[in-house]
Amino acid sequence: MNGEPLRIIRGRGGQVEVEGGVDAFAASVLARAGFDTYPTLRGVWIRLPFDLGRTWENEHASWAAEMLTAARYHVDLDQDLRVAPPSASAPSAQRRTKAAMTVQTAPPGASRRQRR
Repeated sequence: MNGEPLRIIRGRGGQVEVEGGVDAFAASVLARAGFDTYPTLRGVWIRLPFDLGRTWENEHASWAAEMLTAARYHVDLDQDLRVAPPSASAPSAQRRTKAAMTVQTAPPGASRRQRR
C-alpha cells in the first residue's frame, strides 16, 4: 500500500475509472467489485464495464470504495458515484417481538383436552 490516494471517478466519456497508485491487492479488490483492467502504454487502465446503467455503476463504485477503505486505503469517491441511503419513508419489515416467541401459560380455569 503506497501513500497515494485512490480516486474513483466518472471520466470524460462517462465511464467509471480508478486513478492513483493501485498495487496488486487494491487491483484484486477492484476486480472483486467488477472493475476491469486494461494495459496501456503508460500502465493500466482500471474501469467498470460500459452500458450497465448508472445505478449499477454507482453501487459497484461505492462497494469498491467501502472495501478499499476497510483495507485502510485512502479512497476519494466522486460525489456523483455515491449510493443514496434508503429513504426514511420506505416501510420497514415488521419484526416479531420476543414476547411473541416465548412460551405462555394457559389462563386459569382453562382445561386441557385429554388424550385417550
